[in-house]
Amino acid sequence: MYTGSCLCGGIRFTIEGELAPIDVCHCRQCRKAQGTAFATNFPVASSAFQLTQGAELLSEFESSPGKMRVFCRRCGSPIFSRRVARPDTVRVRAGTINEPLATRPHAHFYVASKSNWWPIDDGLPQFADTYVPPGSSRT
Repeated sequence: MYTGSCLCGGIRFTIEGELAPIDVCHCRQCRKAQGTAFATNFPVASSAFQLTQGAELLSEFESSPGKMRVFCRRCGSPIFSRRVARPDTVRVRAGTINEPLATRPHAHFYVASKSNWWPIDDGLPQFADTYVPPGSSRT
């Protein structure tokens, strides 16, 4: 089991089971939403994600039709995103997890729109837009 929280600690959650590989997204929306050069997240079955504290602090923003970005309305921490059409999966932000992660990044997505100030030199596969790896559930 993994635990996670927002910056202020008002939102807390658990994830049952092992984590999927981390996706590194360089799309403009993720860069704007995170305030960084990229977002790091992984898919989690909605049934494995349990909010344990702070439901009243969750806010949602529909960044594109059917895509909801969920964050703490007190401290602004992004927690996860979800697609209305895929209620079985949430995409949890890797930086919200409290424990050391056994999983690692496996690929960079949307590198065609990456920031010009952050080089990608880690040797991971890069995709100009998106690619759905076998066994992955990008949302």
